[in-house]
Amino acid sequence: MNMENENPISNTHSRFLLQLQSGLRTMALIYIRSLRNVNLPKEVIQIGGCRTFAVGGKKKGGKGGAAGDAPKASSISKEVKASTVVGANILKDGTDPKVLPDSEYPDWLWHLLDKRPALSELRRKDLESLSYDDLKRFVKLDTRARIKENNSVRAKN
Repeated sequence: MNMENENPISNTHSRFLLQLQSGLRTMALIYIRSLRNVNLPKEVIQIGGCRTFAVGGKKKGGKGGAAGDAPKASSISKEVKASTVVGANILKDGTDPKVLPDSEYPDWLWHLLDKRPALSELRRKDLESLSYDDLKRFVKLDTRARIKENNSVRAKN
């Protein structure tokens, strides 16, 4: 049987997604080509404008400081910790939710902590070979970086 005759909405939707994907890829290529012609002053290209954060210092003085640093023993049994998500209850009269088997959770949940390529890695790759998700990520990260550069230049002026 011909798939086009069975579900015209699904077929139209898939054609729309393909056109959208090719349009985004073309936009990204034009965007990258336009960046090649940009001349940036030396002040913008400076290295060393990295943000650093203060590290918390040690507490001074105090009597018996070592006693407060020791971890406290938990009053919850190991069986309860293994079968429930302790502390996840937000309702006043509710109970902590039970831990379900892995098959009960959606597939996308297991990919949330996967490493995604950084902007520098995406810039080194050929844009034609990037997947749709990587291309979207590249445009997002590159736009964010350009906004940060513009903001830092304006702040110095």
